[in-house]
Amino acid sequence: MMRFKRTYRIRTFALVAAAFLFISTSSMFAQSATTQRPRITGISHVGYFVSDLPKAMGFWHDLLGYDEAYDLKKPGTDQVRIAFIKINDHQHVELFTDAPTAPPNMMSHLCFTVDDIEQMRTYLRSKGFDVKPGNGGKTRTGDYAFEIKDPDGTLVEFVQTLPTGMEAQAAGKSLPDARIAPSIYHLGFLVGNTPKSLAFYEEILGFKETWRGGRDPKILSWINLRVPDGTDYIELMLYSQLPATFGTQNHTSLVVPDIQKAVADLEARPWCKNYLTYQKPLEIRVGVNGKRQVNLYDPDGTRVELMEATTADGKPVPPSTAPPPPPAHE
Repeated sequence: MMRFKRTYRIRTFALVAAAFLFISTSSMFAQSATTQRPRITGISHVGYFVSDLPKAMGFWHDLLGYDEAYDLKKPGTDQVRIAFIKINDHQHVELFTDAPTAPPNMMSHLCFTVDDIEQMRTYLRSKGFDVKPGNGGKTRTGDYAFEIKDPDGTLVEFVQTLPTGMEAQAAGKSLPDARIAPSIYHLGFLVGNTPKSLAFYEEILGFKETWRGGRDPKILSWINLRVPDGTDYIELMLYSQLPATFGTQNHTSLVVPDIQKAVADLEARPWCKNYLTYQKPLEIRVGVNGKRQVNLYDPDGTRVELMEATTADGKPVPPSTAPPPPPAHE
């Protein structure tokens, strides 16, 4: 009788252990089968359409002080299709001479840097995005990249830079002392359905909200979202009805340590006289976020914002509790 009980206990223990091992193994297999999002480390670049490349270059080079690091020609010609304005070794602005795809929107696309482009493709496929094979090979600049669309149809590109690509090969070059700012602070762009945009950028891409605000205390205007694995951020410009001109809302923000010095430097540059012939004088303002800033506009009306990284009084501005505007589309 005692031998039977001892044998029964041993068998019971063995069965429990086997069941535990099965569950643990199944759980580990499920976790390994779940596709993880790769690291999204920052803003790589933003693309804008320009109607007159020499005038646009006057704005970016002669006024703002940036160099064109390289370009891509239209196939079979020596006409420039894309001019690459270097902000730093890891960020740039692309100026497209193509006609805008949807006037009056002069923004072509925005792009984020990832550490594993193939993993990003696999991850987005697991989330239901139609990322086809071949939509992720080397670009003409020699890096790995592909693009998808966000809920508003804005092209969102992901890039993994390669040592043999044009950007990496230009490292340390085309960085003049005249650059008005050392880096892109954030990118702002219009979104018409706040819940869908947050589901895309927060839930799928992993961006983290850092602040929200608005001019009207009764309705929200902006939501700031930081990339999951870096310090760069995007600014969702909320709307329920599209503005007449996208360029004043879609924008690039460049961070400066001293806005007054930056404006004085701009005003001392000869090209500033040309700029002032089609724009208002440079005016420093304190934004709703409490930071000093000044807006500039390229010849096509696309906004470039210079902004300090800290508030004017050193105190953080509380986020707005106002609701977002009603969705412009479902």
